Formats: sequence, structure tokens, C-alpha cells
Amino acid sequence: MTHKTVSVGGLSRVEGEGALTLRVRDGRLAGLELRIYEPPRFFEALLRGRAYTEPPDITARICGICPVAYQMSACQAIEAACGVEVTGPLRDLRLLLYYGEWIESHALHVYLLHAPDFLGYESGLALAADRRDLVERGLALKKAGNELVAAIGGRPIHPVNVRVGGFYRVPGRRELAPVAERLRRALDQALATVEWAASLDFPDVEHDYRFLALRHPGEYAILSGSVATGDGVGFPVWEWPEHVTEEQVPHSTALHARLDGVAGYLAGPLARYALNSAQLSPLAREAAAGAGLGPVCRNPFRSIVVRSVEIVHACAEALRIIDELTEPEAPAVPVEPRAATGHGASEAPRGTLYHRYRLGPDGLIAEADIVPPTAQNQARIEADLRAVVEPRLDLPGDELAALCERAIRNHDPCISCSAHFLDLHVDAR
Repeated sequence: MTHKTVSVGGLSRVEGEGALTLRVRDGRLAGLELRIYEPPRFFEALLRGRAYTEPPDITARICGICPVAYQMSACQAIEAACGVEVTGPLRDLRLLLYYGEWIESHALHVYLLHAPDFLGYESGLALAADRRDLVERGLALKKAGNELVAAIGGRPIHPVNVRVGGFYRVPGRRELAPVAERLRRALDQALATVEWAASLDFPDVEHDYRFLALRHPGEYAILSGSVATGDGVGFPVWEWPEHVTEEQVPHSTALHARLDGVAGYLAGPLARYALNSAQLSPLAREAAAGAGLGPVCRNPFRSIVVRSVEIVHACAEALRIIDELTEPEAPAVPVEPRAATGHGASEAPRGTLYHRYRLGPDGLIAEADIVPPTAQNQARIEADLRAVVEPRLDLPGDELAALCERAIRNHDPCISCSAHFLDLHVDAR
């Protein structure tokens, strides 16, 4: 009987803290647990008793990488409860704000978190020492996204200009002109990113994913839509609790989600692309075809290419919206509280983000429920790890750890917003 423990800690290329434990018995994988051990932050409890106007500001603090996603899902859930729908130029501005977040989040992941895996570097800083051109391109893209978020949201991190019903103020076309100029340069950089990402060396891996993402009849869904899955199941957002349930697992403080009773579905870029690739902008579709992507991609390592295509889409569509934008009559529509339950969902960079709020007649929140994409993907990430690990248990511990970390980073999990992620333990007997 042998026992071996391999520990790798202090990584900074996934947001959050966690650990992976592999149990090997007689040369076979007997157990695999992706353990999320950060203490829960109780945002849903913090929201109870707060005014219906507060969720956009409070929930934005859940994540410093995708605060706009939390704001948009929260606003739409509250507005649904109050019987209000934001349309026209205000919706266009919300979508424009969201595109800014997509650009900066995807650029961060592609160049600083994921690229080092493919190019053999331990960090983005190490990559920058040899490939300054790549890192500078990634930072330029991220800066373009940040400037777009700041122009509409008031600042690039945790925007302060978003409110239920719209915005506190809306930028004029003159304010958006310099942002558009940077976006035009960013679009060229995004196209170069797709070409570069497609040239990387990808393991020959495919999984039979069950996808979940929003679908919208008129656009590549990001801000709103109904829920669709890869096996043909579809339902409106307000039916989410009837289809998606969460459960506590002993080894993680993050809940695991089930879709119609089955664990292991996948949200995120691969799901969005598989269900909606025909609705990408013409330039993004052209870039995807040039990168060798078919209508569906089931190789998680090629998610870096799909994210790059989504950057192209976000830049192109942001420029279109700025060019066609008309000034709204008011920065927000009136939203009066009532006793009701509202549901909202949008596509965060990492996948579908669902919010539900039950309001009392006084406009105070009686109940809140938030289902982030990473919690939905936890079981699927474990399944991917099992598929990668089982044929390679004879690898040295450090090589096995690196392979596991790489497989996890394919999904860009946002465990929280801290700096450390994986501490791998291999228990071999």
C-alpha cells in the first residue's frame, strides 16, 4: 500500500480559493472532489429586508470581474416583479455596458489567465517577459472594455450609474465618441486575437456536453432571453426554479446545480456558441469560420478561441450600437414596488446568471435567490477532470497537477475574487 500527497498552492490564474483531491486505489481513480472552501458570504441573506432599489449596488460587490452581470440580472428581476420592462435606447445602453464587461473579462482570461497554459509559462508576468506584444494586446483590449464600462457605468469596477429602471444619467454621443475610436482599434486587436488563439496547440478532447444558455430571437443573447439547452429543452426565465435546483455537497461551500434532476450541465462560452452561433455578428461569424470552429465546439481547451470570437462580437456590436444610438427621453423609467416575485437572467462572461426576488407590498425584499454560473459548472468541471485524469494516473504528481489546473482553467471559474486557487492532493494507495 502506498500513499502520496502532491500539493500545489498559491496559483493566481483563477479567481478564488479551492482545492482538488484525487483518491487513487490500486491504480484506479476511486474519488475526485473539487473542493471550494471559502466561507459563504451570505449575500442572499444580506438582501432580505433591503429596499427593492438596492440589489444592483449590493450584488455588484459579489464580483469585481463581472459586476455588470450581477447588476443586469438584478435589475431585470426587480423590474419583472414590478411589471416594468426597459426597452429602446435604455436597453441599448444596458447592452452596450454589458459588452464592455465582456471585452475586459474575456481579454483578462485569454491573455493573462489562459494563454500561459498553452505557451508554457507559469504566469502572465512570465509570459510578458518573452511575449510583450501578446500581453500588451491583451491589456489594450481590457482597457477598451474598461473605458466603455466607465463611460456608461460611471467607473470601470462596480459601476455606480446603474439603477432599477435604467441609469442615473446617460452619456451623450460626444462622450461616447472617444470610446468608439478606441473600440475601432480594439476590433482589429480582437480579430488578431482570434487568429492567434486558433494557432495554439489543443489536446484532442471532446465531451458530450449538455449545454445551457439564454437564447434571444433577435440577437446573440447576453442581456436577456429565454433559457435553452442543447437537448432541445427550453423554458422562460420565470420557470427557472422548476428546472434548475441546487444542492449542498459535503466537500464544497459552493452549491452544485442540477438541470431537470441531472447534474453536470455546462453554461458559459461553449454553451452560448453551440446554441447561438448563427446569431453572432457577421464579422464574428467570419472570424469563427476562419478559426476552424464549426457551429458547435465541444473541446473545452478550444474555449479560448470561442472567447476570442465573443470579443470580436462585443466590439463590433458595441460600435454598431454607438453609431445607431438615440438619446432616451429620460435616464430611467419609473418603477413602483408591489408584492410580487420577479426573475431575471443574463449571460455573464462565464455563463448564465440567474436572480429571483420576492418583494413585499412595502417594497422590501422578503426573499432572494442568486445562482451564479460557476456554481452551475462545478459538477461538470469535476466530470471533465475525471475524463482527463483517469487515463493519465501514471503521470508524475507535478505533471498531473498541472494538467488538472489547466483543465479547470478552461472554464475560467470565478470562485470569488481572491488570488489563490488550487491545492492538489493525490491520495494513492
